[in-house]
Amino acid sequence: MPKKPEHHGKPWTDKQVQQLEKLVDQNTPTRVIGLKLGRTEDSIRSKASEEDISLKPTNQSPYNRRKK
Repeated sequence: MPKKPEHHGKPWTDKQVQQLEKLVDQNTPTRVIGLKLGRTEDSIRSKASEEDISLKPTNQSPYNRRKK
């Protein structure tokens, strides 16, 4: 059985929400964000949804089209 993350079941602080926003802006993968914040991937997705934060990468071109 995997061990629970450090902040499992604890309420989110304003500082953690700000850190979540910063990591999302840097296109950090959800799994890595969870590890840095001591939360599960599901809790990261849930909180991002509550705060209206998009977890989709912002700097990738669609369909892998690159300018030549």
